[in-house]
Amino acid sequence: MRLITQIKTDSKSIHWAKDIFGGIVIALVSIPISMGYAQIAGLPPVYGLYGSLLPILLYGFLTTSRQFVVGVDAMPAVIVGSLLAQMEIAAESEEALLVVPVITLLVSLWFFLLYLLKAGRIVKYISVPVMGGFISGVGLTIILMQVPKLFGGTPGTGEVIPLLSNILDQVPQLHPLSLALGLGTILIILFCRKLLPKIPMTVILMILGAILQLFLHLDQYGVKTLSPATPGLPALILPGFVFTADRQLRFALFDFAGFTSFLPDLLMQSLGIAAVIMAQTLLASGNYAKKYQDPLDNNTELLAYSVMNLASAFTGACPINGSVSRSGIADSQGVRSQVMSVSASITMLLVLLFGTPLLKYLPVPVLTGIVITALLGILETKMARKLWKISRNEWLVFLIAFFGVLFFGTLYGVIIGVILSFGEIAIRSVTPPTAFVGRIPGHGNFYSLKRNTAARPIKNTVIYRFSGNLFFANIDLFCDEIESAIREDTHQIVVDARGIGNIDVTAAERLVQFYQSLRERGILFYLTEHDGSLNDQLRTLGGSLLIEEGAIRRTITLALRDAGLEKPYELEEGEANPSLFQTAGIRLADDNTGIEAEERLSEFEWVFGDEAEEKMELLARTVAEELADAGNSGNELEAQILDEDGIRTSWGMLGRFDENEFWDLLELHLEELVSDGRISADMAERIERHIERRRSFGQKKLQELNPHALRLLNKHEKVIRNYIKNKHPEEYEAYLQRHDQKQVK
Repeated sequence: MRLITQIKTDSKSIHWAKDIFGGIVIALVSIPISMGYAQIAGLPPVYGLYGSLLPILLYGFLTTSRQFVVGVDAMPAVIVGSLLAQMEIAAESEEALLVVPVITLLVSLWFFLLYLLKAGRIVKYISVPVMGGFISGVGLTIILMQVPKLFGGTPGTGEVIPLLSNILDQVPQLHPLSLALGLGTILIILFCRKLLPKIPMTVILMILGAILQLFLHLDQYGVKTLSPATPGLPALILPGFVFTADRQLRFALFDFAGFTSFLPDLLMQSLGIAAVIMAQTLLASGNYAKKYQDPLDNNTELLAYSVMNLASAFTGACPINGSVSRSGIADSQGVRSQVMSVSASITMLLVLLFGTPLLKYLPVPVLTGIVITALLGILETKMARKLWKISRNEWLVFLIAFFGVLFFGTLYGVIIGVILSFGEIAIRSVTPPTAFVGRIPGHGNFYSLKRNTAARPIKNTVIYRFSGNLFFANIDLFCDEIESAIREDTHQIVVDARGIGNIDVTAAERLVQFYQSLRERGILFYLTEHDGSLNDQLRTLGGSLLIEEGAIRRTITLALRDAGLEKPYELEEGEANPSLFQTAGIRLADDNTGIEAEERLSEFEWVFGDEAEEKMELLARTVAEELADAGNSGNELEAQILDEDGIRTSWGMLGRFDENEFWDLLELHLEELVSDGRISADMAERIERHIERRRSFGQKKLQELNPHALRLLNKHEKVIRNYIKNKHPEEYEAYLQRHDQKQVK
């Protein structure tokens, strides 16, 4: 049980008194709200209290939210009421009592389906500005619904225009005493919230209002009070069924004329109600979870919504929604666990059993003032001001979500919010952060040329950083920005692609075309620093050419090394501002050791994945074949392949680990060529002397730069030898015999 888990988790710090007292306050405040919304939904007022009993209790045990409150609320009630009007069913009629629980049951079933589909994840894609605008729009909508009750009028329904029209229409009938009580309640609570935040003014004012009615008889002066409800607990029903005179259960929905024609609309409207409840409740409860850094499982919440609406259906009530206003009151009372929901349910139970006659003493303007002050607390005015200062675009998104709810209602507000959120994602994806980078003298990393005035480009080189996934909508940006940086003296382009996690087929094809275009102009192109999974995607999507021709390198440093540039790099001329360290008199040596960092040594495996061994063997065989074809006159080819700077192949320059593995495989294939008579033993020995020199040079270099990497290299050597021994046992044995004979000589 979630509630028990919360209690165990907070056993040392839980504010039992605040949670229990907060639940009592919530129950008392829920009385007028629930009864009013039950009437809007076409039910007798007491059904609002029924919906505030069992559904709230079950929600409290299932939810992962610590302080969010649910109950009979405005948006679902309005939709249900309008649906009854379309079906020409009179409010509080026998038909209404039969149809409304069926709607609630359908909402419950939709929620269960959404739970199975794990639809709660959609809220993760709704941004904070959208969420803030949505909640503020809902809050202001409910305030406008409640305003007429402050001065003795009746609440409105619909969006902002009908609500404002309803207020203006009732202004001529304004009741001064009611307005004084309502505004006085609001001002006192707001004043005490700042100066005396620990005093529960909501409860105090409810009690004061009841005392005023008891002794001054405010109703005689025109102040509205709550109507007493029928005492007793709700009877359990089976939605859509009635008992006949002989106590037989009978499905009675189709007895009403026109119901069958409204059935498809009923299904869609109930889905709409579920969507409204899901969006409003998940967004609002998510706000509180973020505020207090509490965990919230959206999918578990959907199950809780399904169960609470199932309980509401079986007690004859309308759909249950998250209550923004009551959650604001709970938060103001310092509630920190769903003990509050248990306390609220018990309080409502006592009210139904013993307190319904006392409801007539509660003045409606006072209760309305309490609700409005709670709603004022959820309006995200601080967020709006902050967004105005730091991001006008996100401020505009906030306003669109806010006015979307005000003018088009919660359901369309949800749709607008989702579209805005996905629109934000699309815009950010299409235009990700990019930068051209260079080196700061005395520093060992690469820095943005735009953001670091001390940074200088490497001579004849463009290094471009792209921080987003590469796909059809931004591949043009990628290519155009690089193209704009190319000059007549540009020899190589290196892309820092660590931000590219995914690529689509359009981008892969365009990337290959761009690479070929650069190659035709004599410009080298490298894609570096990215996750190895990008290599797998390129192979799948038709970008294998980049991999096969060595355009994919593990790091910027290795790409530059392949292009013939070694540290310290030659930077372009120009005055650079001194760095902060240099200004402070601190001298930093250039990082010349980064080439041999351990994670950079085995590049072939990173590029080719599971095919690495096969590709390396193919490369070694190809080089051996080239040497055999050149014959003894191929000294120039030997010098070119066995360069002092490192082994150069059709793929490019190899790293230390890869080079060591390559030597072993090349020696093995040389043995095959000697056995086949394609090269002489003298030529094989001459090449092997080159190889030994390269091995010694590489080991010496590693010993200087990274002794630990040398130990790893020796271990790697044993792994490769075992691989060769198992895969080519005969050639390996012949190789050992020839080397043994050589040592004897």
